[in-house]
Amino acid sequence: MKLNGKVIWITGASSGIGESLAIQLAKSENKLILSARMEEELNRVKNECGVDLSNIQILALDLADSEPLKAKTEAAIAFFGTIDLIIHNGGISQRSLAADTKVSVDRKIMEVNYFGTIALTKHLLPQFKKQGYGHITVVSSLVGKFGTPYRSGYAASKHALHGFFDALRAEVYQDSIKITMVCPGFIRTNVSINALTATGEKLNVMDEAQANGMPVDKFTRKMIAAIEKEKTEVNIGGREVYAVYLKRFMPSLFNMIVRKAKVR
Repeated sequence: MKLNGKVIWITGASSGIGESLAIQLAKSENKLILSARMEEELNRVKNECGVDLSNIQILALDLADSEPLKAKTEAAIAFFGTIDLIIHNGGISQRSLAADTKVSVDRKIMEVNYFGTIALTKHLLPQFKKQGYGHITVVSSLVGKFGTPYRSGYAASKHALHGFFDALRAEVYQDSIKITMVCPGFIRTNVSINALTATGEKLNVMDEAQANGMPVDKFTRKMIAAIEKEKTEVNIGGREVYAVYLKRFMPSLFNMIVRKAKVR
């Protein structure tokens, strides 16, 4: 599927990966629906797209608040009468030891990263089935494939997404609904700055690994290519991608390395 002239709904569109996706996808005459909590930032991104602004709609929402998400989905569909692709990019990370982290923080991470994402998906599925096609792309993480220190709740939420969407992929295959899981490594965004600490406050610190990560525009170009090829899953990053294969084939060595790895 070429991403040209499509209707695309992007969550987490106010910064980072979502912002970069919006700017790149707007160049290909796609109609975009941009969602995140901060409407002011969404309007900033909209104006930076540099295209016919009537092709870009703003729909503020909070993934942590599931109750309004059905109405938000109906509003998203109403903008252009259909949706071809939803990109689940909204989420929040974590930087804290499991033993120190309040359960309320774990719950918030799961609410945003997992429950909000699957709620939007379930509300959108009837439209996809009605039109006989649809594509769901989920921005997971390499820690959706393995766990590392300081990211226990975050890793759990990303692992949960893989379990849900792997099952859903098999269930909706006959409906011509495609699902692509995208697993970023270290990408140069503010994800660590906005990450939650043990008490739920923002970390407000840029990780060294994040600062030295892949430029976000390079990442999103690779991500868009994977979506167009309708890949089921793709890992995008630097050398950290090899950890997926190390965990699979040499788990004892992986465990030894991850204990010593500089992950914050």
